[in-house]
Amino acid sequence: MSTIKIGALVDGRYRIEARIGHGGMAEVYEATDIINKRKVAIKMIREDVMRNPINLRRFKNEATIASSLNHPNIVKVYNHGTIEGRPYIANEFVRGQTMKDMLDFRGNIPLAEAVSYMLQLTSALFYAHQHNIIHRDVKPQNIYVMPDGTIKLGDFGIAVAEGVDDDLTKTSEIVGSVHYLAPEISQGKPASIQSDIYAAGVTFYELLTGHVPFDKDTPINVAVAHIKDKFPMVKKYLPACPKEIEKIVASATKKRLQERYKGADEFYDDLLEISKNPLLLKEKKSWLSRVFGFK
Repeated sequence: MSTIKIGALVDGRYRIEARIGHGGMAEVYEATDIINKRKVAIKMIREDVMRNPINLRRFKNEATIASSLNHPNIVKVYNHGTIEGRPYIANEFVRGQTMKDMLDFRGNIPLAEAVSYMLQLTSALFYAHQHNIIHRDVKPQNIYVMPDGTIKLGDFGIAVAEGVDDDLTKTSEIVGSVHYLAPEISQGKPASIQSDIYAAGVTFYELLTGHVPFDKDTPINVAVAHIKDKFPMVKKYLPACPKEIEKIVASATKKRLQERYKGADEFYDDLLEISKNPLLLKEKKSWLSRVFGFK
């Protein structure tokens, strides 16, 4: 069975209504849970993908890890099971776009809005970390933005329980997305809470500037830049960026773990402090713009 027919009933409770997307790993369907009378998204692993046992285990890993988490800024997993030999996950139905889609359309995001998104993301990460879960793939592609401004972190496919040996990846295999990869991961060290914080810091930088910090010609060169190159200033693209925001991005993306935020709560607290002072979120104007009205 390659696709599910519209109108089919999955596991005796999910009525398939539409195919709404497909990615490298899975097909996604809109469905109605006829027991709880709510919309859900049914994510089903693709047949060709599940032939690789690692992919199958990653999919099941996402189901078990994400279903243990319950936070307003994390995509909720309601249920998971198997239908005709293929695992599926019944997720909260998210009415929104990915943060990546939003950035592609809008470019950079205004300061106050970016801070609001990051407060929600760091809250979600702190909750996951409190439950000993390291996401390992924090990036705009895995964050959904609702029409009301709520964000939800999804895709826990390569998440891992902190302190547990990760048999989903070999020691030689780097997992995650290279543009958001903490330097220590590229150096072959295990992921930690602080790796997620680094990826969140890169995400904040991208929200503010519309650019990733290191955009080289090959993934290896990007990874090397994260290890060796000075992290660029937000002011490179946003000259009016307040120094308080610049400082937060810097604290989240320090190369040395000793200098980086120790926990997502520290990141959150600094963002919260700024959000309480609207004057700090006003972009500073140059004397040219003040005198002549230039941007």
